[in-house]
Amino acid sequence: MGHLNLPASKRSPRQWRLLDLVSAAFFGIVIVFFLLVFTPLGDSLAASGRQALLLSKNADPRQRHRLVALVELGQHQQPIEACPVDAVDHMPCEDPRRNSQLSREMNFYRERHCPLPEETPLCLIPPPNGYKIPVQWPDSLHKIWHSNMPHNKIADRKGHQGWMKLEGPHFIFPGGGTMFPDGAVQYIEKLGQYIPISDGVLRTALDMGCGVASFGGYLLSKDILAMSFAPRDSHKSQIQFALERGIPAFVAMLGTRRLPFPAFSFDLVHCSRCLIPFTAYSEFFVTCNLSYCYSFSTPATCSYHKGIWNFADATYFLEVDRLLRPGGYLVISGPPVQWTNQDKEWADLQGVARASCYELIAVDGNTAVWKKPAGDSCLPNQNEFGLELCDESDDPSDAWYYNLKKCMSRTSSVKGEYAVGMIPKWPERLIKAPARATLMRNGIDVFEADTRRWARRVAYYKNSLNLKLGTPAVRNVMDMNAFFGGFAAALKSDAVWVMNVVPARKPSTLSVIFDRGLIGVYHDWCEPFSTYPRSYDFIHVTGIESLIKHPGSTKNSCNLVDLMVEMDRMLRPEGTVLVRDSPEVIEKVARIAHAVRWTASIHEKEPESQGREKILVATKTFWTLPSASN
Repeated sequence: MGHLNLPASKRSPRQWRLLDLVSAAFFGIVIVFFLLVFTPLGDSLAASGRQALLLSKNADPRQRHRLVALVELGQHQQPIEACPVDAVDHMPCEDPRRNSQLSREMNFYRERHCPLPEETPLCLIPPPNGYKIPVQWPDSLHKIWHSNMPHNKIADRKGHQGWMKLEGPHFIFPGGGTMFPDGAVQYIEKLGQYIPISDGVLRTALDMGCGVASFGGYLLSKDILAMSFAPRDSHKSQIQFALERGIPAFVAMLGTRRLPFPAFSFDLVHCSRCLIPFTAYSEFFVTCNLSYCYSFSTPATCSYHKGIWNFADATYFLEVDRLLRPGGYLVISGPPVQWTNQDKEWADLQGVARASCYELIAVDGNTAVWKKPAGDSCLPNQNEFGLELCDESDDPSDAWYYNLKKCMSRTSSVKGEYAVGMIPKWPERLIKAPARATLMRNGIDVFEADTRRWARRVAYYKNSLNLKLGTPAVRNVMDMNAFFGGFAAALKSDAVWVMNVVPARKPSTLSVIFDRGLIGVYHDWCEPFSTYPRSYDFIHVTGIESLIKHPGSTKNSCNLVDLMVEMDRMLRPEGTVLVRDSPEVIEKVARIAHAVRWTASIHEKEPESQGREKILVATKTFWTLPSASN
């Protein structure tokens, strides 16, 4: 007996239905395959699976709480367990599974959205299989180990533009970019025709949508320190590549909130095909009930997300203006500057800049250069975009989970001289007390004493504690409680860069750090930091317990165990942590250090210092998952 092959006209309705179902299933499989392989949806679904596995650890909040208490008391004899192997690049606040459920408007879903501590698994992020101690600076500017971040997307998609390419065991970085495929060096030389690149006038720069940060990397030879940022996106790991190269960078998205920097911080703001819609109109609607808040954010964060916001023309341009120092320079390369089919966008951008009194220095091909005015006197005039100065009550340096505003920050809101050309050139500005230090009582005296104190302390660290500071083993450094940036200033002679973090709960001194030619961000240490695992060679913190306290209270907002697990996530294998605090706190830190697999020793402070401080120095051990060594 064989199958009966009927002519089409004689097939029964039942056979037609069967054929329809088979055909629909086939085409459905093809479409799903296409979506998974060739679109970011596949990345998102994969991330969802990884996150489900990750969240399975310490799933019971009560069990997690007991574990934290045992670790703090030193009664947990075993090290904290490792996270799954698929968590090697996990960033809690930039989690695709969690954030993909949020609104796409103004890229809200790509901003920071942190889980509550009890929703975060208490485990240590492992290195990827084949991980090696990173290539040392300055060689790392040009090559890194492929095995440390085996993500080939950028090399495959952007290799022809000189971003990066795979050669043997290394990723090679020729120094190119989409708008400078012939290399950043040539591009920077071109910009030098229009802006003062080489004479110390410019020191701090912001590179928006930076790719693998070659622009910022090659600016370093001009003594210009660029903070490069990009979101976590479908290209995968732009910022991770930048950090592995030893270039200052962190993960961020210009979406609905101010970027975490004080006003008038950067001497130069740069966009090379960053695709930020500087003059776009958008309406952003967010609803937020109580259960939503606790699912996707801390209550404090979520309160900023409630309601309806209307963002009209130039909202993003106004944020750039808030960050750019008076007399500073704005460079935009790529769309919409003289770009095909973007005549209106280019006209609008010129119009907004003109209404803001920016001077158009040059248009060179698809690159435009503007200079910001030193004052805000022209803005009250009528303009086609309805731009207005912010209220005098607005503090333009409020920038931690602070919504964007459609108004121009008043330069007069900040007292003293801080414009480009008025402040000292680099490196003199590093040691001269800036005008914004006077915002603190006796600020000048405090600044000068802090500078002397850290010069003495760092000399002691190097001479008596046998740290790796000043050696090629240390390139990326973080100061978690930076105050005026004295620790970073004392490292001026070392081939390092320092991410100076000013806790959002403490007095805002970050503007002083930028005024002296250093860089940093605001951050609340009860939340994870916006960086990839294994970003830093050296982490320094003075007063670690103060980072988890309620302002003006002895009560804790979070706990030291979670904070030190986060420090471990950011620290590279064989990296160093240095903690200064009271003897009681140092003993507690030492107990937790054992649980996070650090080898630690306790030291006396330098003889000249007063107070009861002790110093803990710890090294992160280079451990791997059992499967990684087989």
